[in-house]
Formats: sequence, structure tokens, C-alpha cells
Amino acid sequence: MGLRPLQGLTANYKLPTTMLYPLKFSPILKDKIWGGTKLKSLFNKPAESDKLGESWELSGYEGDESVVTNGFLAGNNLVELIEIYMGELVGDTIYDEYGLSFPLLFKLIDANENLSIQVHPGDEVAAERHNSYGKTEMWYVVDADPGSELIIGFSDDCSRETYLEAMAEDKVEDLLQKVPVTKGDVFFIPAGRVHAIGKGVVVAEIQQSSDITYRIYDYKRKDDHGNERELHTEQALDVINFEASKQPKTNYTPLLNATTPLVTCDYFTTNMLRFDKRIERNYARIDSFVAYMCLEGDFVIEFEGEKTMVTKGDTVLIPASIDELILTPENKVTLLEVYVP
Repeated sequence: MGLRPLQGLTANYKLPTTMLYPLKFSPILKDKIWGGTKLKSLFNKPAESDKLGESWELSGYEGDESVVTNGFLAGNNLVELIEIYMGELVGDTIYDEYGLSFPLLFKLIDANENLSIQVHPGDEVAAERHNSYGKTEMWYVVDADPGSELIIGFSDDCSRETYLEAMAEDKVEDLLQKVPVTKGDVFFIPAGRVHAIGKGVVVAEIQQSSDITYRIYDYKRKDDHGNERELHTEQALDVINFEASKQPKTNYTPLLNATTPLVTCDYFTTNMLRFDKRIERNYARIDSFVAYMCLEGDFVIEFEGEKTMVTKGDTVLIPASIDELILTPENKVTLLEVYVP
């Protein structure tokens, strides 16, 4: 592979760091049986159906690589850029560990109906069974209908035997913790925690770059061919954390024109930036790319005299070689700032 505008380059060729700039990408839209229309109405995603469930905003996942839309690198996908720019794009430590794999996946999700109740394996099981990374993730609730809920883990400590009995009796929902949600709520979901997005909820999801999901209950829902969707009961048993999920919601106090920490784990750090005046960001101490998910408002990124317009619903990749930026809002902005710790 090579950069399309720059033919003949090899993976050992390194371009000047000054050539990198804030990168915007085309969304990868995925219809789902439970999808709806809110990603189009809230974020102007170019949906052609009324079943849009996911918009993959920034992805290096094989077969779903995000493609750049701005600047001279437009038309190249994320993995092609990593091949050429390596640590200057993603960070030296990240490149040494992940190579051409981009470690995170950023999504917007619209649950017009309940999603299946599911669980994700951790790194060890995912590597052994699927040659994949595990899936630890977090949700930021972008929008929620009145009365909507998420399922986050078990209400009480549960035994494997009690769980299997409930599965056999079609009562597994009775064991799980349903949490009412409103806009701005944050949830951290480590691998092994049973979870589901409820009807009427839109979330921004930040996760490890994995698409391994074990579905344990799906409301006996049928696909377009009249078949109930496959469950993964046996596979899930080995990865489920049966302990009660106490205090499932992340507590935070949103700050204006300052950094609000939300979640830090081994795989990502997520902060919230809410600002209505010009702010400066310095990433000199971070050996990582930074991703911005703009959930409200519009702003301009200024870098070395160049300006990049960011609007609600955009996700922007800031290469690791960029240390200083200026963000100038056009109105009040809510932004998720994500990097690898």
C-alpha cells in the first residue's frame, strides 16, 4: 500500500512531520435491525434508510478503514497513513505495540429499539478464539428519550448456576441492572460486563478496535428471513463477570472552558471539553494521537496558520506529531477528547 497522491513510496519512507494536519474522515454507515433515523436528524449523517444503527466515525478495523476527506491526503485510508507515517501519526509507543492496527474504534449508535443483551471478551480470550483484541468500551449518552434505560451488569452478585437457570426460563433480564439515563451520562464497560443499549438512546462509543460480541439474549427478535438471531450462550459463559456492577454511572462535574476527566483505563483516556471561548491545547507530553468527537456546536482548529472547520457530528484525528492547537468556537461546543494513555 502507499499514499495515492504520492506514488512509489514504501513503508520505510518517512515524510516530514509538517505534512501532517488534523484529519477528517467519511463516516461508515451501518444499517441495523434496531436502527433508526436519529443519526441523520442529530448529526446529518447521509442515511438512505430508516434503520441506520451505527456510524463508524474513525476506524482502522479490517474491511472498515476510515477514508480521509480533507487536505492533500484525501482519499487515503487510515491504515495506509499508518503505514507511511507510523509513530508520527499514532505515537511511537502505539506504533511499536500495534503496528498497522489502529487501536481504537469510534462510533455513534442510535438504538431505535433495544439492542441485544451482550458481553465482550477480554484480550486473552479474544486473541485465543478470534485472533482479535478484546473489547473494553465506554458510552457517552448523546440523546435519550424520556424513560429510556441502559442495562449495565448484574443487580446483585450472581452465580453461574442461577444465570443458567434464568436463561433456561427466559428470565435473564430479571437478574440485570437497568439504569435510567439522560443526556450527558457516562458509562465505562470493561470486557466481561453484560450490557445493552435500550430503546430511545443515542450514544457515542469509544472502544478497543474489535467487533467480537457474544449475544446472550435478543428478545426472540427475528431477522428479515424470519430466523431468530444467533445467541452465543456457551462462549459468553467463560467471559461474563457475575459480580454486581455497583455505581455503574461515571460521576463527573462538567466544567466550562476547562478539561473534565471522564474515563481512564489501559486502552484510552477520555476527557470532555465544553467551551464557548478560544482555548489552547498542548499535547507535547502525550505520545499518542488525539481524537476529537464533536457532539455539540461548531469550532475551528488552528494549526500552523491553517484552519480546519469542525461541525457537530464530526470526528477529527490529531496526529501525534502535532503538539499545539488552538480551538475557536462559533457557539458553545461539547467535545470528547480521546487518546491512548
